[in-house]
Amino acid sequence: MKAMVLESAGAPLVCAERKVPEAAGGEAVVRVKGSCLNYHDLSSIDGRIPGLPYPRVPLSDGCGEVVAVGPGVSRVRVGERVSANFSPDWLAGPPTPEARRHTVGDTLDGWLQEYVKLPAHCLVEIPGHLSDLEAACLPCAGVTAWRSVAVDARTQAGDWVVVQGTGGVAIFALQFAKALGARVIVTSSSDEKLERATKLGADHGVNYRSHPEWQQQVMEITDGRGADLVVDNGGPATLGASVEALCMGGHVSIIGVL
Repeated sequence: MKAMVLESAGAPLVCAERKVPEAAGGEAVVRVKGSCLNYHDLSSIDGRIPGLPYPRVPLSDGCGEVVAVGPGVSRVRVGERVSANFSPDWLAGPPTPEARRHTVGDTLDGWLQEYVKLPAHCLVEIPGHLSDLEAACLPCAGVTAWRSVAVDARTQAGDWVVVQGTGGVAIFALQFAKALGARVIVTSSSDEKLERATKLGADHGVNYRSHPEWQQQVMEITDGRGADLVVDNGGPATLGASVEALCMGGHVSIIGVL
């Protein structure tokens, strides 16, 4: 099989010939049908995440078909369409060092190859209505947005949600919030992107270049109440404004690296 291998931090990816992996106990081998590039992957490839092993195959997100399972595997079967958890060992509960010790594409070889071997316990069946490419986009950005909007913030109908930017997590958060009945304000530096976000369901758009104190715009839009949730992608650059944009008892989800 062919695999795109990263030999060192920031190095060009090398197309290498490798043997198709064999599934040991508790493992499954998946023929890759689609993969997805996230900002996390760029950080990993560029060497901005310390302590990662080399050589390795990057990309945390993908989708494929199970072609082999090892002894003792009953969770998935050959022929099933699957994706995998971003953190293979974080199956339930709050994050812990043990649950987060591995990441697909970082500490384990990822989806930028024709076949990938993964622990069977981290594989998830893909709904039939999703294409391979659609399913490949879900593990990092999609699940992050879902946990932010639906799980941690417990967004309900009528809530105000602020989504920063129009990246992968932001657009998923916009759509999940709208599906839950919330009202959504999207911030961006681009009026063109704000127009696109409106077509995807955003109720309001704020250009933060035109309105650097965008939290004041949020207060005006919400009649002085503030937002129930701010999905913060900016970290130190935006966290203060995110807190100022909140209602009493509101929630900030800090996405990425603070």
